[in-house]
Amino acid sequence: MTDSFFQKVYAVVEQIPCGKVISYGDIAKLIGYPRRARFVGFAMRACPDHLPWHRVIRSDGSIAGGDFAPVREMLLRNEGIPFLPDGRVDLQKCRAVIPDATDKS
Repeated sequence: MTDSFFQKVYAVVEQIPCGKVISYGDIAKLIGYPRRARFVGFAMRACPDHLPWHRVIRSDGSIAGGDFAPVREMLLRNEGIPFLPDGRVDLQKCRAVIPDATDKS
């Protein structure tokens, strides 16, 4: 994927408000690549530190990130993100609504 793909991902991530989350797949759809959630994950591995990277989660509400998963969970809980009893984020209560980011020109 190109740098422009990564920049589109980061433009969406930048819009995720505190107390909300979005899935990798949601971001892929918003930027016009509905079947590229995995590539969004690749972009997130290089996400600039100033962006709310911790607010991007899996479509089932689980938290990705390997060794960083506990840090993500702590950051999300500190923002008041609701979790289900099984440890997943309750997406029905906190999914961010971001305007479509595809280029309409």
